[in-house]
Amino acid sequence: MYITGYRCMWVVAMFDLPVDTKAARKEYTRFRKELLKCGFSRMQFSVYGRHCASEEQAEMFAKKIEAFLPPDGEVRVLTVTDKQFERMRIFFGKMRKAAPPPPAQLQLF
Repeated sequence: MYITGYRCMWVVAMFDLPVDTKAARKEYTRFRKELLKCGFSRMQFSVYGRHCASEEQAEMFAKKIEAFLPPDGEVRVLTVTDKQFERMRIFFGKMRKAAPPPPAQLQLF
């Protein structure tokens, strides 16, 4: 199967978790580490993203996130196609800089 920008997906996890107690900070850290174990990388504070080869794989990662949700706070999961993701504009202050290059597509051989 040919992989295109319309078939590849990005899963973006955005979260707002409490860190007001020691237990809450521990849950925040556990959640963040689980995202990293699943191959997500930080895009911004409390925003993590992961490239997926298909919509089915993206759905699998969304379900994984649901499985390790913290008891408090808010987590949002957004899935977009690679083509939609590449249209994202990134601004630093008032000056626009080039976006970092996207990760290389999976190479099987």
